[in-house]
Amino acid sequence: MEEIKIDATNQTLGRLASKIALYLQDKHKPEYNPRLPGKTKVLVYNLKKVKFTGKKYSQKRYYHHTGYIGHLKERKLSELFEKNPEKLLKMVVAKMLPKNKLRKERLKRLIVKNGE
Repeated sequence: MEEIKIDATNQTLGRLASKIALYLQDKHKPEYNPRLPGKTKVLVYNLKKVKFTGKKYSQKRYYHHTGYIGHLKERKLSELFEKNPEKLLKMVVAKMLPKNKLRKERLKRLIVKNGE
């Protein structure tokens, strides 16, 4: 199983997430097959040093609905990043992966380390 290490220092969140999604699907290999989950592990470190461009950090919002009438919840990007940056990265990467039964298995191979 191949392991790719990515330093998140001074990388924008979206570009970092799209790069991770590409590696988790094994699209960087010539033997890529969309029906296979892939075998590459992605190790991300220094996530606290990721950069946000423009006013996204204070203005971008994420929405989810609980299923009950009138229960549309919203949270700011700054709240999510300060509370749990690993969870935020996994959420962003999950939205970039294909919406099928392989998504959960691919996300298990994403490992986030806080230190070096």
